[in-house]
Order: sequence, then structure tokens, then C-alpha cells
Amino acid sequence: MRIILAQPRGFCAGVVRAIDIVERALDRYGAPVFVRHEIVHNRRVVDLLRAKGARFVEELHEVPAGAVTVFSAHGVGREVEAAAAARGLPVLDATCPLVSKVHTEGRRYIAQGRTVILIGHAGHPEVEGTLGQIPGEVHLVGSAAAVDALALPADRPVAYVTQTTLSVDDTRVVIDALRRRFTDLVGPDTRDICYATQNRQTAVRELAKRVDLLLVVGASNSSNSNRLREIGSEQGVPCYLIADARALRPEWLRGAEAVGITAGASAPESLVQEVIAALGQLGPVEVSTLPGIVEDISFKLPAALVEAEASAAS
Repeated sequence: MRIILAQPRGFCAGVVRAIDIVERALDRYGAPVFVRHEIVHNRRVVDLLRAKGARFVEELHEVPAGAVTVFSAHGVGREVEAAAAARGLPVLDATCPLVSKVHTEGRRYIAQGRTVILIGHAGHPEVEGTLGQIPGEVHLVGSAAAVDALALPADRPVAYVTQTTLSVDDTRVVIDALRRRFTDLVGPDTRDICYATQNRQTAVRELAKRVDLLLVVGASNSSNSNRLREIGSEQGVPCYLIADARALRPEWLRGAEAVGITAGASAPESLVQEVIAALGQLGPVEVSTLPGIVEDISFKLPAALVEAEASAAS
């Protein structure tokens, strides 16, 4: 069996930064460090951090007074920031800088007197955080049909921003619907969909041309992982989203000479290697990597953490 790996795959810079913040906070302040929501959407990552002393909570009232608190990579609304400040919690914000960029754009559009349309999936933590960061009239849409159903006049000054982990193609369809619907519209095309999401989606399209079966390693609640599975299926290849090697089914492999593997932006490479090892137990395998973009982007750590580390070292 030939195994072809997507390039790029797995961790993006925002995920690396978020995990690094938690690990370095544990090193600097000691356990426990409290994290609001899953730091990223991956059970393996969460379990490993929990074993090191991280404590994951759903709401701030679960955090003891004075405990170091980390906001997840998905971002939080201003009411959460205010609640943490009111309690005097020392906060390290692990919000992905590309998500923070969307927050800034949304606030800028509101300041211009525009109504903001947020393209995204209802209930996703990133969407909830973005809605809570834009102080004005914001409407959430997830499809072209939702655009048509908006109770807004066609000449209303409107701007749109997007969740960072959407399908580029699906988002373009929604943007086209907005352009047809409104006469005074501004927005960033698909540039708010992060570089890592776009790179992984492009790689999956290329990978699907070369394989008989496609496996996406990632969590079921990971938006970008689900988009990779959808894109693979759209290319006409059997495609499955699996959390880890235990989810493999031998019947998927019948007649498959070439198996493609990619991973969502919050899935560690160790999970990919475990899937490869599981496939190797079924028979001889030959592993190669599809040529693709090599990502070398990194994001700065929060100033509060850098200053604390520098102070401890001096």
C-alpha cells in the first residue's frame, strides 16, 4: 500500500502558540493553570496538557480566585474579558492572532457606521467570541439562503467578516450572495480565512487526485478538520474523519492501493504517525509526502508571559 501524506498538515502557528502558552505558564507559575474551554479542539492535546497540570473549565466562575487563567485559541467575548478583570484573574490570552484580526476588522466596520455580517457556524467558540467582540449590530449567516433571509434593506451599509476555519469555496458562495443582496458592501473577500486553513484545503484537493481513500486526522468538533473531510468527499474520493488510529476500519481499505492522510490544524503529528503504524500492521506500506507549501510562520507570545519569564530569569 502506498501512503501519501499531505503537505502541509497538522499544527498551525496559532495552535503551536496556544499550546506553548499553556506549557510555559505551567513552567513559570506551576500547576494548576486554568484554561477556559479546550485550548484547541483535540482530545490528545487536551489530555496531555491536563496530565501536566492544566485544568479545563467551561466558565470563569469555575476558576479559583487568583488562579492563572488562559483563554483558548478560539477567542472570547468582551464580557468574558470583563468578568476576568472584575475578579482580578491573571489572564494569558491565547487567542489566535488571525482571529484577533477579525475582531479588529469587525470593530472598525462598526465604527464606520456599517452593519456587520459574520459568516460562520452558529455555536462555534470562535464565532461566539467574535460576536462578543463586536459592539454593534451583527448578523450571523452560514449560507447563501441565510443571506437572502436577512431582514435588512438592500441599500444598508454593510460589511462582512468571516470565521477563520471555513471552507474557502463555501465562503465565496456566501460572499457572492452578499454582493447580490447589498449595494453598499465592503469586506476582505476570503482573506480572513487563515493561511493555514487555505493551505490545508488546497493540499487536500491535490492529494485527492492521487489516492483511492483519504483519511483526515482530527477531532469531530474541529471546524477545519470537518472542512477537510468535506472537501475530500467533494473530490469524489471516499473520505473519513478519524480521531486516531483506533477509528480505522479495515473495510475502508479494501481495494485501496493509495491512501492519503492529512490532519486538521489542531491535530498533532503523533496521531498521523500512529495511523501510519496501524496501516503498516495490515501489510507492507510505502510512505511519501506530496510536495506542498512549507509553513514557517510563528506568532509572538503574550507580553505578560514574556515579561514574567524575563523577570524570573534575571
